Amino acid sequence: MSDKNEILRHFLAAIAYRGTKAIKNAPRPYSDVHVGKGVRTPRELLHHITGVLTYAHSFFAHYETTHFQLKSWDAEVEAFYDVLSKLDKSLQQSSPREVTEEQLLQGPFSDAMAHIGQLSLLRRMADSPIPSENFICAAIQKGAVGPDQPDPVAPDE
Repeated sequence: MSDKNEILRHFLAAIAYRGTKAIKNAPRPYSDVHVGKGVRTPRELLHHITGVLTYAHSFFAHYETTHFQLKSWDAEVEAFYDVLSKLDKSLQQSSPREVTEEQLLQGPFSDAMAHIGQLSLLRRMADSPIPSENFICAAIQKGAVGPDQPDPVAPDE
């Protein structure tokens, strides 16, 4: 495995860490909050994030399609963690086909992180803000891509 794959695995763990902050303990109405015409709901955003990460995974494994039906919030959360796990395992075993590691970072990985920022903003708009923290100090570990993420090491006071 290349050093680039190790960096991608760390970035993937950061996606899991920040994504978990944005979705964990969200109030039930949050998943379908509408804030304006053409703006995705949190459930639609999470579905899209899973879609772009599935697209990234398609450079490691064959898919008939990377477009899936929108599911319930709980099913979308499960799908998010499932694709993170698949990607992490694939990055441990090989390099992507047809694209470079840099293209995965600048494309689907960065897109996922940008949309996690939107999820965080929507949490604030839904009156359920995520506590801020210094992410430089976050206990993000390669391979930690599931819903059990550590508490903030350096929460902002």
